Amino acid sequence: MRNAFAKEITTLAEQDPRIVFLSGDIGNKLFDGYKEKNGSRFFNCGVAEANMIGVASGLALSGLRPVAYTITPFITTRVMEQIRVDLCYHKAPAIFAGVGSGLGYASLGPTHHSCEDIAMLRSLPGLTILTPADAEEVKGCLRAALSHNGPTYIRLGKKGEQVVHSVTPQIQIGKSLVVRKGTDVCLIVVGVLLPMALAIADKLATHNISVQVVSAVCLKPFDVDLIKNAFKDFSLVSTLEEHSLIGGFGSAVAEWFVDQEDNKKYAPLLRFGTRDEFLHEAGETEHAHKYFGLEINKISDKILKRLAK
Repeated sequence: MRNAFAKEITTLAEQDPRIVFLSGDIGNKLFDGYKEKNGSRFFNCGVAEANMIGVASGLALSGLRPVAYTITPFITTRVMEQIRVDLCYHKAPAIFAGVGSGLGYASLGPTHHSCEDIAMLRSLPGLTILTPADAEEVKGCLRAALSHNGPTYIRLGKKGEQVVHSVTPQIQIGKSLVVRKGTDVCLIVVGVLLPMALAIADKLATHNISVQVVSAVCLKPFDVDLIKNAFKDFSLVSTLEEHSLIGGFGSAVAEWFVDQEDNKKYAPLLRFGTRDEFLHEAGETEHAHKYFGLEINKISDKILKRLAK
């Protein structure tokens, strides 16, 4: 995902002289191609992420289109005040992108995990949140964010993610992507867990359960029309995310659900995410998934049990 991000921002910067890239002392080699072609618009802001967001705000309010980039917890939880006051309060059209979101950097420990970023950021007025699932969605998200006149957070994976789309989808603010159609369960997935969601759909198909798989590529504002139709048309709606169950996308859907006057006519909601705890064990992302129960068989079994009720 980060390779696709670097390649796409390089191409877009060649086309748009307003784009300025800010790095939080990371990815210098990754962005060599960008620096060769757009060197005067590349700034390594160092290990000073709060300042980097302030610089991004100033550039945006001066008519430029800054893109700030570093490891997710360092560009979200570390700098919440600057995102809130410098970007969102001023409605600054800046992009900040976090790499290795969720459990992408599982082996580096809780300091590098980001299972709380959505919960914090989605409460900020005017902030758009994009959560691409593969390299092609990354390209679409960058294009959409640069066309959007407001602050945007792009939640990236790390690298080596399975590419699901054969072409770059057109990303629209406030809309999701239906990746596979189904009739029984609507499984709405956030980001890099899309391949897992498709595997769950395959698993449930062996039980004659038809699953519609949706990439919630725009998490805020989320696709209200799709959500509303899902609760009306399916036997079960389920959310899947590499994020805490507290305050994540599943919570956003649940909040919307309880506000509907006719929600008793809707399908039930089943959420999957990480528990309310830090991961103190060492291991790669697959180990972290196992620890939190984010596995194909376990999720499939829970969906089957819920459908049987």
